[in-house]
Amino acid sequence: MSRGHDHGTRASRRHLRPMTVAFGLIVVFMVVEGIVAWWSGSLALLSDAGHMATDALGLGMALAAIVAADRSRRGGRRTYGLYRAEILAALGNAVALFVIAGLVLFEAVARLSAPPDVLTTPMLVVALGGLVVNVVAWRLLRHGAAESLNVAGAYLEVVADLIGSVGVLAAGAVIAVTGWTIVDPLVAAAIGFMILPRAWQLGRRALEILVQAAPKEMDLAGLSSQLSGIPGVVDVHDLHVWTLTSDMEVATAHLMTGEGVDPHPVLDRAQVILRDHGVAHATLQVEPESHEGCAELSW
Repeated sequence: MSRGHDHGTRASRRHLRPMTVAFGLIVVFMVVEGIVAWWSGSLALLSDAGHMATDALGLGMALAAIVAADRSRRGGRRTYGLYRAEILAALGNAVALFVIAGLVLFEAVARLSAPPDVLTTPMLVVALGGLVVNVVAWRLLRHGAAESLNVAGAYLEVVADLIGSVGVLAAGAVIAVTGWTIVDPLVAAAIGFMILPRAWQLGRRALEILVQAAPKEMDLAGLSSQLSGIPGVVDVHDLHVWTLTSDMEVATAHLMTGEGVDPHPVLDRAQVILRDHGVAHATLQVEPESHEGCAELSW
């Protein structure tokens, strides 16, 4: 049973163009922000540029994963195509976020004892530009984030970076008015701490998919009960449900039937039940009650 092997990446492909536009905007402004951060001496601005670098990395991996999965075809050794490339990209994105956050926090602690001077005018101008770019990217990605884990990873980074841009603007304003340069590393540290929980959330979800854990929203007991309730079915075993990629749940199950039961209506009803539980692709084995050897092969 299947709704098509391209189902898992359909949502991502719909948002390929807005992701590409967001990627271009972020890459261009990341370079601008990094140059001005080095010129102005602002760690907060540099941390925001670093976060934009992970945005660009995440979006780049997301785009590459979508294109690779879209071009893959059944056959050969990759019988599921390259759908998992999307999840691997999300995991790489999470790792990059952890690394950037750690570097920012390390440098912020080093600067707290002797914060350097900061040129506030270029810092404010570029931070404002970064805010505008992040708002545009946020609007481009927000719809796709609800449909694809890969897009959601990029979206989370843009949201966090948007908040970071607000923080940099606030830091620049405070330094311009009061001269308290210690605000710069403090804001940089706040941005680093803000990145960590988002990186953890994204990485944990990607790992859950890679280890083939059942989706949290899946009622396995209810699914098994409904399959067992199909007329003619006497037992359900070897039921496995996992996520192949975003928006594509898959399952396997053995349905044992009584002697003489027609397997066709059993399969038809099982397909409806699985579809109602959000399973996009299932492999079902219908076996008569007198069949031997299945238990020995079960794991």
